[in-house]
Amino acid sequence: MLNTPYGALTQAQQQQFCQIKLLICDVDGVFSDGRIYMGNQGEELKAFHTRDGFGIKAILNADIAVAVITGRQSAIVNNRMTALGVPHIFQGQDDKLIAYQQLLKELQLTPNEIAYIGDDVIDLPVMTQVGLGIAVADAHPIVQQQADYITSIKGGYGAVREVCDLLLCSKGLLEQAQGTSV
Repeated sequence: MLNTPYGALTQAQQQQFCQIKLLICDVDGVFSDGRIYMGNQGEELKAFHTRDGFGIKAILNADIAVAVITGRQSAIVNNRMTALGVPHIFQGQDDKLIAYQQLLKELQLTPNEIAYIGDDVIDLPVMTQVGLGIAVADAHPIVQQQADYITSIKGGYGAVREVCDLLLCSKGLLEQAQGTSV
């Protein structure tokens, strides 16, 4: 058992987290709370948590790659992920497996070296292919049933940070984590 700020990980869970070299994230419902705010002129707004930003920067600094694969297309997502230094941004992906396969090939990774965090059934095709499938605390029940790990924190409220911390903790790197609240 590995004690973490989020509770204990079993030895098997610790091993799964420790193998990860790439974290793939959905956006809506994971980085955000899943709600989309629409203004009178059609502008779209989303809220992102700064703790998630710190976590992403920290794992990037620890040489864990990060990608986002989202079904929607949004300048907001591109701006936020670019600000965080996320190099692999796939938007408008109705079939997320296509982007996943591209990442496997481009980064020369095996499925066991990849974690995916999602919240809804569109995430299942990739989530069930990777070595560590993660659902946020408020994910759809079907997604939670398929997950290897369910966060204690809801999407948009620091769930990504929880996963980042656990990745670092499993590798013994949490105390020296370097990031910024962006």
